[in-house]
Amino acid sequence: MPPSDPAWRGRIAMILFALILLWPMLVLSEFKPWGLFDAQSLAATGKFLASFFPPAHSIEFLKIVVSSTWDTIAIATMGMTLALVGTIPMTLLVTQRLSISSLGGARMGLFAIAVRQSARWLLVLLRSVPELVWALLLVRIVGLGPTAGVIAIALTYCGMLGKVYAEILESSDAQASNSLLNNGSGRIAALLYGALPESAAELVSYTVYRWECAIRGSVVMGFVGAGGLGQRMDESLKMMAGDELATMLIVFVLLVAAADGVSKMLRRRLE
Repeated sequence: MPPSDPAWRGRIAMILFALILLWPMLVLSEFKPWGLFDAQSLAATGKFLASFFPPAHSIEFLKIVVSSTWDTIAIATMGMTLALVGTIPMTLLVTQRLSISSLGGARMGLFAIAVRQSARWLLVLLRSVPELVWALLLVRIVGLGPTAGVIAIALTYCGMLGKVYAEILESSDAQASNSLLNNGSGRIAALLYGALPESAAELVSYTVYRWECAIRGSVVMGFVGAGGLGQRMDESLKMMAGDELATMLIVFVLLVAAADGVSKMLRRRLE
């Protein structure tokens, strides 16, 4: 009896090809998940997970968690704000659609080409270094605390936001911005009144998503001394205090869910 899927041979061939391609990567990464099912590992995991219940709920500890959570939000928000301060002019520089030279096939001057390429390479440099690496470097420069986390997020996210903002604006309908540029408007006017209304929903959605990522990143950077909730989690892990860790994980999940809710609300307002 013939198979119900006429393309089954092709699907199996693609699966086999993917497995053959991924096998060397699996070997190089030394991925050995069966180590999790070792008797000693299972015993240690069970003991640690059992300490999660009930979560810590003393008034003194909850005050510490609330303060650390607020620090995490502040680090992420200030980092994103500084990133946006750098992103907006960089986006204006690298977005070809907002350039007068893009109209009528005009050629760009050598100086303009050099400035645009320099801005693009700067964005590549900033986003190539993860915020955790920036935080490790900055902790040794400015010392322990939130300052290192704020600057680390600002540097990395400036590169990320600049690249994606430029791509969003390049892919939007160019009719409004081209009309403004043809009638003598500057780049900023073309951005605010031409390209931005077409792309506002997508830009806001991505910005809030990156703010959510910045919150997660600020928690991770806390493990290297950048303050916030991550630093408290690191302390609880070192003391094997599972109940405290459970409380902070719950707060962290609620924090990310709240950020997702803000994103949905803003998208609905812009639609």
